Amino acid sequence: MKAVKFLNTVSKTENISFRAFSVSSQCHADKHFRLLVVGGGAGGCGTASKFASKLGKGKVAVIEPTTTHYYQPMWTLVGGGLKTLEQSGRPMESLLPKEAAWFKEKVQSFQPDENSVTLESGDKLTYDYMVVAVGLQLRYDKIKGLLDAFETPGVCSNYSDKYVLKTAAAIKNFPNGGNALFTFPNTPIKCAGAPQKIMYISEEAFREAGKKANIEFHSSLAVLFGVKKYADALWKIVEQRGININLRHNLIEVKPDSKEAVFEHLDTKELITRPYDMLHVTPPMNTPPALGENKQLANEGGFLDVDKETLRHVKYPNIFGIGDCTSVPTAKTAAAVAGQLGIMRHNLGAVLAGKDPQAKYDGYTSCPLVTGRKTCVLAEFDFQAPPQPLETFPINQAKERVTMYMMKAHVMPQLYWYGLVKGWWEGPAIFRKLFRFGFSK
Repeated sequence: MKAVKFLNTVSKTENISFRAFSVSSQCHADKHFRLLVVGGGAGGCGTASKFASKLGKGKVAVIEPTTTHYYQPMWTLVGGGLKTLEQSGRPMESLLPKEAAWFKEKVQSFQPDENSVTLESGDKLTYDYMVVAVGLQLRYDKIKGLLDAFETPGVCSNYSDKYVLKTAAAIKNFPNGGNALFTFPNTPIKCAGAPQKIMYISEEAFREAGKKANIEFHSSLAVLFGVKKYADALWKIVEQRGININLRHNLIEVKPDSKEAVFEHLDTKELITRPYDMLHVTPPMNTPPALGENKQLANEGGFLDVDKETLRHVKYPNIFGIGDCTSVPTAKTAAAVAGQLGIMRHNLGAVLAGKDPQAKYDGYTSCPLVTGRKTCVLAEFDFQAPPQPLETFPINQAKERVTMYMMKAHVMPQLYWYGLVKGWWEGPAIFRKLFRFGFSK
């Protein structure tokens, strides 16, 4: 887009009075923005923070209905009793740039051909450019009986602020000789390592409490982890700890009265029923309907259809995507958002200046695989097929280390709050080059 068009667009809005963080959508109704950011998660906050000060007050808007922003990677430690839920949350207002307008509601529909979105209130916003960062929604309702089971002891999930504290209680109250089941659903999910992390923390807690436990991991996947180097390390850990791994098993029903979980074997279609004393559920996930059901924006799987390297939409050149809601074939983590944020800075910045995007995302993502209350395997990898390690430190990161746990528990939260959501942290690529003397891997 030419500079002249930018100036003309700005002139249309410069006399409009904006009130940042408005609780009323009416004072912003039917307004035009230079940049519209849909979603206030890590990707949305980071993108808004990067561009709001550059474009000026009232030129950027963020659409996000929640008033509390959670650092969800911390919920593994909250469920394990190692952090509090309060430590994982901050007021949304404290994270969004003051120059941006904030609409505290959901998007009802996208109209990309009209460069507009309609909010649930019925208000319509138009834009020159849009970044979609709506994340994934949890679908506990897709598992028969699960919502009722959450009302009973022992059934928990680290993926929701409603149920994460139940995990710590389930670990504490676990009976000697009981059955502990951990699940991985048959959909893409946030942080594919998280279903295992809490399993390792629980096993360690049971063992240190002198409790015998039958621990089972039921995963819809055909592998324990998607990167062979780390999968090999995890197989050694589960074998040493006597954890039973059941691949291609998908949870389809929970029977709270009899305390049983029903799994479907995805290859044979056989139904397997297992008793539980503790059941940690990772729910199926999908994008919000406004995106997933929009055939213009989403692919067949319901994800925003973007070029995996530039993050630009394959059909609409003024739309970009970041984070879990996109079709980028990499693990959906905060680390991936950080890597994508650097690409967003270059490529969205280029098109705002009327240039073509040149930066290419290498698929970097990271999963700190917590294996206990003091140890962690730091998995870092790309989106090659199959994924390959893309490690920062010149050591064997597949080894359990106390230092990696300390980084996960204490350093990464600070990088998130003061770096990523503020638009500063773009991942460890620069440190990788330093540690590896200029080499990319």
